[in-house]
Amino acid sequence: MPFERRVLIAMCVLIFANQLGFGAMVPSLPLYAETYGVSATAIGMAIAVYGLARFVMAIPSGQISDKWGRRPALAIGGLLSALGNVWSVYADAYPEFLIARFVAGAGAGMVVTTGSVVLADITTKERRGRVIAIYQGSFIFAVGIGPLPGGFLAQHYGLLAPFWFCAAASVVAGSVALFAVKETRHLAREKEAGSGGLPPLRQQLALLWGNIGFMLVSGIALINALTRTGGLFNIVPIIGSFRVGLDYDEIGIGLAVGSILGLFAVYPAGMAVDRWGRKAVIVPATLITGASFLLFAVAESFLAFAAANALWGVASSIGGSAPAAYAADSAPPGMNASAMSLFRMLGDIGYVVGPILLGFIVDVRGTDSALFLSTFLLVAIGIAFARFAPETYRAR
Repeated sequence: MPFERRVLIAMCVLIFANQLGFGAMVPSLPLYAETYGVSATAIGMAIAVYGLARFVMAIPSGQISDKWGRRPALAIGGLLSALGNVWSVYADAYPEFLIARFVAGAGAGMVVTTGSVVLADITTKERRGRVIAIYQGSFIFAVGIGPLPGGFLAQHYGLLAPFWFCAAASVVAGSVALFAVKETRHLAREKEAGSGGLPPLRQQLALLWGNIGFMLVSGIALINALTRTGGLFNIVPIIGSFRVGLDYDEIGIGLAVGSILGLFAVYPAGMAVDRWGRKAVIVPATLITGASFLLFAVAESFLAFAAANALWGVASSIGGSAPAAYAADSAPPGMNASAMSLFRMLGDIGYVVGPILLGFIVDVRGTDSALFLSTFLLVAIGIAFARFAPETYRAR
């Protein structure tokens, strides 16, 4: 089996385990945070602090993967994530719970960022869309199907059970990194040698900051993260529980529906990215994702709740690989780690801001206003990207 294919298969298994544990937390995390007797804004902080840790660790993760290798960075990330989730179980007060979520987020951030670097290492522009689509399909499907076991565990064993599940999944991810993932750092260094060596990190980041397409696609990632974590992971479970009157396991089923449907679209979308270009997929997927939040705003039954999840899941699966492919295209030779870690860091700003911002809007204006804002932001960034971002690759 070719080296790149072996790496891709191992990375798909690793990211599936990592994100399955994360997805299992979705139905119960905001509901568990509420047991501390805090506001919707504070509940949003339980999700935002996870994203803050990912934001803080993005650039260091890229540097660790360049200095020590991709495998050690992945394994350390899995260990940190497991420790943070176990700590969450034993946290006595809400501030301690937030610190535990930060540790778990730091580990998850190392895994996600380093995984993006590995994919950039093993791909070329001609087939990057399809390869990243397979990886992103594993990623998105795991996040989407995770609420199914997570909701079941919360319903039958209590709101702390998903934390144990997530910790176990993180251990599996770290073990896969140590024993199955092959090191890919040498592939980036071969490109670096051909380019005459790398400039200092500050100059690398300055080059990327000056690339309008890279910054706009990072904006796509930012707004997607903001609406996903602030809307889907924070507000939607509350809508399902209090407005629609669903049980925890029914919320998990509803959240899983979209990912199951989206799984069938992810590889054709990757082929479209490689054939018709990155923008031809990024723009419509972003606009359709925005439309899905309008459906959440009017959902009054389990069927409507599941339909909104279905539209969101399909749209996010279709658009899942294209932004990462665009960002990797924008990396100068040998700068995969810097480009992908900056892309992840900027995207994780949305992870930090989204739950707090939308949670605050829920407190002062209600859930519908927060969902309408999500739609507006997605439509606005989609139109800006369509207008100003250059295409990075289209098959001839």
